[in-house]
Amino acid sequence: MAYALSDHVRVTAPPVAMKIVVAGGFAVGKTTFIGSISEIEPLRTEAEMTVESLGVDRGGQPGKTGTTVAMDFGRITLGADMVLYLFGTPGQDRFWFLWDELVRGAVGGVVLVDTRRVAECFAAVDYFEALGIPFVVAVNLFDGLATHHPRAVREALAVPANVPIVLCDARRKSHVQETLALLVESALRRAQKAAV
Repeated sequence: MAYALSDHVRVTAPPVAMKIVVAGGFAVGKTTFIGSISEIEPLRTEAEMTVESLGVDRGGQPGKTGTTVAMDFGRITLGADMVLYLFGTPGQDRFWFLWDELVRGAVGGVVLVDTRRVAECFAAVDYFEALGIPFVVAVNLFDGLATHHPRAVREALAVPANVPIVLCDARRKSHVQETLALLVESALRRAQKAAV
C-alpha cells in the first residue's frame, strides 16, 4: 500500500508482520515444515542427540539424530503487504518452558500431528486452546500417505468444529502454503470480529 505526501514523494507503508508458531511433539516435522517454505535460510537450533539424553529425551525415531533445543525460524513474504515469521517450538518436554516466549505476539499456530503418535500433540492443542490463539491442526503425511481421515483425527483430539484440520506433507511447499493461508484467513476473520 502506498500513499502520496506530495507530487514528488511517495511513502510505502511497511508490510503487516504476522507471527505464526508451529508446535507439536517430538519429531513430527516442525523443522521440515518451516524449512520447506522459508524464503531465507531457516535458523535452526538443532543439537545432536547423544547417549547423555537417554532416559531424559524421547527418541527411537528411525533416522532422527538431532533435536531442536530452542526454536526454528523462517520467513515468507505474501505479496507486498504481508510477511509471516514462522517460529517452530522444540518438541522435547524439557524445552517446553520456551513456548511461552515463542508464542508471545503470535496471531496463530499450527499444530503438526503424526498420527502414529497422536498423544504427543495433545499438549500443543491444549496450549493454544488455553491461550485462545487461533490454530490449525495439520496432519503430517509421512511417506506421502494419509493413514487417517481428518474427521477421525478431530475425534481423537476432541478438537472443536471451528478448528480446521488439514492433511499436509511438511516436505511440500504447496501443502505448507495452503496450511498457512488457512491459518492466516482464520486469524484475520477472528481479528475482524473482535474489532466490531
